[in-house]
Amino acid sequence: MSFPKPFKNRGRHQPKTRINERIRAREVRVVDADGKQLGVLAKQDAINLAKQRGVDLVEVAATARPPVCRLVDFGKYRYEQSKKEKEAKKHQQSNKVKEVQLSMNIDPHDLKFKLDHTVDFLCDDFKVKITLRFRGRENAHKEIGVDLVKQFINDLSKWGTPDFPPKVVGRGLNCMISPLPKVKRAPNPRVVEKPAQSDSDDAEKTANHKTDRVAINAMEEGAPEGFATSPFAEIELESTAGEV
Repeated sequence: MSFPKPFKNRGRHQPKTRINERIRAREVRVVDADGKQLGVLAKQDAINLAKQRGVDLVEVAATARPPVCRLVDFGKYRYEQSKKEKEAKKHQQSNKVKEVQLSMNIDPHDLKFKLDHTVDFLCDDFKVKITLRFRGRENAHKEIGVDLVKQFINDLSKWGTPDFPPKVVGRGLNCMISPLPKVKRAPNPRVVEKPAQSDSDDAEKTANHKTDRVAINAMEEGAPEGFATSPFAEIELESTAGEV
């Protein structure tokens, strides 16, 4: 009895980078580690050149005619590629979308809470999708929901702009808001910046530091303890006759 073979993984796989003898083309365009063009060489000649330099022949552009290969250490090449991929993922953050859900009977405090979070998202360069669901009899008064979303968008005008006007689709309403450029965007009101120190504060700190330094020097020179410059240090006490 034969059992059916399991399905192979049909997901997309990353193409493997061919190096040295695994390169299939007969001729390749060779580039050295500094980016200098070495011309079109036969594959075996290019491999021999790589061995002479103690590096690998790495195929970097397989779709070109002829394929472009680079003379570089394969381990170093993979490390550089992984760094570029990580940097690319960091810059993809602006493409992520956050969603904020509203309702027609939302409490003013809750509305302010959602507004503050939306401002945080926009200041972090996220797009924000505003959604509102109509329930029951709310479907007969959709204009109230449209006005609510429009007012919500108007309150965000300092930080973002809608990609399109609010649209009613079925029993819901949605709108996409994109963050403004940083040069045109207002600062996040929930992020408190430390006030800059004025010149008078710096002068006061300097004066206090000098006073402390004088006191320390006086104590080191043998001044009485308790006061850096004691007001009673120069008073001579007269001895009283008849003291026991």
